Amino acid sequence: MGSFSIWHWLVVLLVVLLLFGSGKVSNLMGDFAKGIKSFKKHMAEDEDASMEASTDKPTGSIAGPGSQSAAQKTKETA
Repeated sequence: MGSFSIWHWLVVLLVVLLLFGSGKVSNLMGDFAKGIKSFKKHMAEDEDASMEASTDKPTGSIAGPGSQSAAQKTKETA
């Protein structure tokens, strides 16, 4: 049982290459590298556009669907 030898890893690599082909594996690794680069680039940005949009909106509470505002209550009673 224990750890895998170099021969085990070579057999696994051979099976993966036979199943997927070398082109698909290289494309997959290239896409993975692009994703990591994009993630690092976005993590390095100082200000995020979504954070800027949230600072423009006023803060406050929103009434739920079952509650009525004071203006609606006065219209109903009048």
